Amino acid sequence: MMRLLRASLVLVVLVAVGCASGQQGREASRINTQLGVNYMQQGNLSQANESLDKALEQDRRNPEAHAAKAVLAERLGEYDDADHHYRRSLRLDDDQSSVRNNYGRFLCSQGRYDDAEEQFQYAIDDSLYQRRHVALANAGLCAMRDGREEEAEEYLRRALQHESRFAPALRHLAELRYDNGDYLSARGYYQRLMEQQSQNAATLWLGVRIENALDNKDEAASYALRLRSDYPDSEEAQALRRMDRDD
Repeated sequence: MMRLLRASLVLVVLVAVGCASGQQGREASRINTQLGVNYMQQGNLSQANESLDKALEQDRRNPEAHAAKAVLAERLGEYDDADHHYRRSLRLDDDQSSVRNNYGRFLCSQGRYDDAEEQFQYAIDDSLYQRRHVALANAGLCAMRDGREEEAEEYLRRALQHESRFAPALRHLAELRYDNGDYLSARGYYQRLMEQQSQNAATLWLGVRIENALDNKDEAASYALRLRSDYPDSEEAQALRRMDRDD
């Protein structure tokens, strides 16, 4: 069975809140942390790095600065530094569910599935955390990557109980149902997904496979045409070409 899984776990945007020794240093560190986060969101990683380094010089015990630095180091491919700053942030303040979610996402990307699940579980168990559906969906995708499909489906269903329109959970459930041969259920999740987001290469490819499995040739051809036209250089378009050659 052909399968292309390129989903990404969901990163929770960090919001800087001051916490340090000395009011002046605390405020300066808070401002530079927020600047660093803003620069990251704009894609200016060099300036983000400068601001976050300044924030940590001003207050080495600012957990939000360490958390933001962890995300930046991860984006730069500096994985040892990312791990260090995630752990440092949580040592300074272990009651940060958004950081737990981000650290779990990072650990999963490194293949450290058990450690990742432990971090996700902290966030999931926090009844005050308003984005538990994100941690649940991330835990589900991580379980998928680890080959634990039953656990993955349970996490994803729980995510939808918290937020019924959460697109990543809908997509991954559609993929799971497709891979298990339950094509009508896969189509149901897929149609709900399409109500929440516009098509991209990954969702078009999923649509092609689901409709082909249901022998809905017109629908499959429509998705395939859009995939070839809109995303000709994507991995999904390459997979579609391989499928066409095999038919």
